[in-house]
Amino acid sequence: MPAAWMAGWLAVLAISALLTWGARHYALRRNLLDQPGARRSHGVATPRGGGIAIVLTLLLAGLAAAVLWPGARMALLVSGLGLVLVAGIGWWDDHRPLPAVRRLLVHVVAAALLAGLVWQASGNPWQALLALLFTTSLINIWNFMDGINGIATTQAILAGVAFALVMPPPFALAGIVLALACLGFLPFNYPRARIFMGDVGSGALGYAIAALVCLASVTTDIHWLLLLVPLSAFLVDAGFTLLSRMLSGQRWMEPHTQHLYQRAVKRGAGHTLVTALYFVFGLFSITVFNACSDLQPRWEAAVAVSWLTLTTGLWLLLRKGMRNQKDC
Repeated sequence: MPAAWMAGWLAVLAISALLTWGARHYALRRNLLDQPGARRSHGVATPRGGGIAIVLTLLLAGLAAAVLWPGARMALLVSGLGLVLVAGIGWWDDHRPLPAVRRLLVHVVAAALLAGLVWQASGNPWQALLALLFTTSLINIWNFMDGINGIATTQAILAGVAFALVMPPPFALAGIVLALACLGFLPFNYPRARIFMGDVGSGALGYAIAALVCLASVTTDIHWLLLLVPLSAFLVDAGFTLLSRMLSGQRWMEPHTQHLYQRAVKRGAGHTLVTALYFVFGLFSITVFNACSDLQPRWEAAVAVSWLTLTTGLWLLLRKGMRNQKDC
């Protein structure tokens, strides 16, 4: 491995950690604190907005990539603009809460930018439409699932590694940089949370991971269903929890503690343990993904459907075991 690449990766890690430290001091000065409550999973007031460090690190890395690969400048500019939009509306919401519809509109615009890149690269409008819907969904899924120490960050690290392992160079660097940017933030958030990611970070992470999925869809021959496998823990927990809330007539956009990981915490499992269990499941997911990424498309789709079905069954089994836990 060239020493220059190693130095660059260490720089990404250091910049993210330094910016997180700065974000924490900014939040303390501005009194940007998440207070404990019935619909939250933490017990002490904690600074928020630390995810801005991950966003800025990714933008700086994108700037460096634009210098190294001039041919990719337009794609980097468009995807970077989408990241700024998602992070910007999240930063605003962290300081002054906004209506959910207003945030969603910005998310759709950012997703449309990414979908446009997919259309340009693939020439397939249906693939672009799928990218639009998927990106909009994943921005909000990552936001919904960022409820306990380290869970959103560790799952993002796993996703970055998973896609870096299957994409050709230099595209694989996008996954490595995302994983390192998250790794620099992680010690401030796990196992003890000295700062939360905030909406600025959780939504932006969802967008960044969606961008990785879209990049993998146009730079590899992997079936799009298999590309969902590294994200299966979050997709299943968020998807079915939100579906159950909708079917029961609840206001699904409101904060709650009904996700499986939140129910586990309410039953007495610590943040550290629950995040670790999700991480272990994520390791299994990316192992299946990597092992099956060279199969014929129909077999990749079959593996993906089987894995997502298995994940859904596990979710239903665990949720049934917690059915006596009072919802909030």
